[in-house]
Amino acid sequence: MNELLKKSATEQSKALKNKEISAVELTNAAFARIDELDEKLGAFNSLTKEIALNTAKKVDEKIAKGEELPLLAGIPLALKDNMNLKGSKTTASSKILENFVSPFNATITEKLLGNLVPIVGKANLDEFAMGSSNENSAFKKVHNPWDLKKVPGGSSGGSAASVAACEATLALGSDTGGSIRLPASFCGIVGMKPTYGRVSRYGLIAFASSLDQIGPFARTVEDAANLLEVISGHDPKDSTSLNLPVEHYAANLNNDIKGMKVGVIKELMTEGLSEDVQKAVERAIEDYKKLGAEIVEISLPNLKHSIGIYYILATAECSSNLARFDGVKYGYRTPDAKNLMEMYTKTRAEGFGPEVKRRIMLGTYALSSGYYDAYYKKAQQMRALVTQDFVEAFKKADILISPTCPNTAFELGAKASDPLAMYLTDIATISANLAGIPGLSVPAGFDKDGMPIGLQILAPQLQESRLFNAAHKFERANDYYLKLANI
Repeated sequence: MNELLKKSATEQSKALKNKEISAVELTNAAFARIDELDEKLGAFNSLTKEIALNTAKKVDEKIAKGEELPLLAGIPLALKDNMNLKGSKTTASSKILENFVSPFNATITEKLLGNLVPIVGKANLDEFAMGSSNENSAFKKVHNPWDLKKVPGGSSGGSAASVAACEATLALGSDTGGSIRLPASFCGIVGMKPTYGRVSRYGLIAFASSLDQIGPFARTVEDAANLLEVISGHDPKDSTSLNLPVEHYAANLNNDIKGMKVGVIKELMTEGLSEDVQKAVERAIEDYKKLGAEIVEISLPNLKHSIGIYYILATAECSSNLARFDGVKYGYRTPDAKNLMEMYTKTRAEGFGPEVKRRIMLGTYALSSGYYDAYYKKAQQMRALVTQDFVEAFKKADILISPTCPNTAFELGAKASDPLAMYLTDIATISANLAGIPGLSVPAGFDKDGMPIGLQILAPQLQESRLFNAAHKFERANDYYLKLANI
């Protein structure tokens, strides 16, 4: 059964339709794998067995009646624990929401359940999606399936680790500054951030609302394309949701890329890049040449400011969004308060972890009287310049490529005491969130220690089909995606 769990969602779908296995058997196999591995991996905060098995039973009933199955029906999926699933705990890996049970479904959850996708559990993350290593969870650290002493990347580390370890075939994460692409790179799988507004954020616990976007994890580009199709679409409950038709992304995977202009981002191929990562990107450039693409060098002059811009805007938005967690209506409340003000302050001091507190304080300062113009307003102006850099770049290139991260997965605790070094991990990914463009990380080789390396591919807004096509062509020109973590 473990061999079937290692197959792609497309292969598992065929096995279900051919009645080689039932959806209930496949879902139970996923739970058996989780029982076997997750004590040492830490990928899940909670399991949703009843919900998953009820969904799987509906799939088997449809198969028995000879009815057509929705896309990805019966395929086990892990849901990042900052997305609401009615009747399950939604904690955002924070003590302040430790016992919160969601009273409603997120829009993406409704879409998954509508497509009969069994949701096997809620995946661990950095608290409130704030972190690059998944060491900031209030409950437990997530370990990288390729080397349990190393981080899986964050903030969606549990989602990525569960797919890389074959505990789930698919997963959803959220990406505010690289939180899908970075863990995908570190865990050797595909992770994709769609265009801002492509996927509804209703029911996602907000970190930075102008940057957050939900996206897929999978072991192949085709599976990621199919999962994005399932979760995409306009949602009147989300005012930033784009009212555009949903494409069948997988239909364009085999389009010829001969003559496609592939831009290499000059600023991300310089100092600070590990030798192994640089070689992997150089190999990818040669692969694209062999596929008939034209390579051009692209400069994004304002990219160097993206970390500073991001950590003003994201913290300002998190300061505002997290004000709702005050111990009044839901979540943790301190048992030891003499008055209302003490209840607020003690609840938040006891409920939030150190990284969340750091970002709330940074954001509150940036928005405070006398500093708003100097920090927040200036960062918004600089964000416009970063976006304009991409507009100009895409006049010269169809897609852009770079390392997903300058380095491969580092050891647990290696950067825990140096927040700035941790923040710099996201240097390659943040700018895509600032500009609202789609980005994807695809396996591109391994370093000398056998740890995965990711290649980041970026495309203009709403060009997900082009992005998937370019990623699929690269994926199939190599066999990196076929190698699985030996856990």
